[in-house]
Amino acid sequence: MQVEITDVFLRDGLQDEEVIVATAHKLEIAEALVEAGIKRIEAVSFVNPRRVPQMADAAEVIASLPTIDTVSYTSLALNGKGIERAVDAGARDIQVVASASQAHSNANAGQSIEDALAGIADTVARFPQIRFFAGISTAFTCPFEGPVNIDHLLRVIRAFKSMGINNIGLADTLGTTSTEQVIASLAHVRDSEPNLTYYLHLHNAHSQALATVGAAVTAGVVRFDAALGGFGGCPFAPGAHGNIATEELVKYLHGIGHETGVDEERLAEAVRLARDIVTHSPAAILDPAR
Repeated sequence: MQVEITDVFLRDGLQDEEVIVATAHKLEIAEALVEAGIKRIEAVSFVNPRRVPQMADAAEVIASLPTIDTVSYTSLALNGKGIERAVDAGARDIQVVASASQAHSNANAGQSIEDALAGIADTVARFPQIRFFAGISTAFTCPFEGPVNIDHLLRVIRAFKSMGINNIGLADTLGTTSTEQVIASLAHVRDSEPNLTYYLHLHNAHSQALATVGAAVTAGVVRFDAALGGFGGCPFAPGAHGNIATEELVKYLHGIGHETGVDEERLAEAVRLARDIVTHSPAAILDPAR
């Protein structure tokens, strides 16, 4: 089976690091990912630079990435303003994000789920030329509210569906959700909304993410997010752990007989580059109120 991997190091991997990686170095890492065979890269997020200074150069990064027919670069946006900034910068693949829990929505987006979705819907409708897909944070577990009610998750999924968005990513933002709960929730939403395409964004608190990947692939999921070196985490979700590591995911998938199109040796070079750049980047000045 062919499995698609989106590397999210440049966005999710860097947003929780207390350093500022230079634009030129971000472009180096993107090139290393492409050389390793990664076809989809989550490159930036268009969010408030005072809250997430690591993403302050988002427009410059998107404008500078090399155009390659077989590679897509995605931008993340939490609200209408973020979508507009992404479009103005030249983004053509935009992931819009909402939370499945009210408490995380208030912490992450600064507004309720309902207000966040309404603002996204109004802006999405204005840009029919953009390829939108959706990510749902805290799809399974919230750091403030605990296990997420499946009906709350379904409401968010259906809101995105009503916008014409048919590709939905479900995020285990903390990385603490059991494999059994992820697969049960996934089965429920697929039964309830079977005509959508689902993918998983897994963080990895207890080294259980690969087991979840194996179960999800068996259930028919063929797209996963991961980050070089296992970097990442949500600065607005206390206790969030790093992403599943791209190199570990690729090795695991190859080991159980699946194809990814990724060269493991070149991917290892990208990991070394990313770690070296993070180690030698200057400290970020973080907003204490973020």
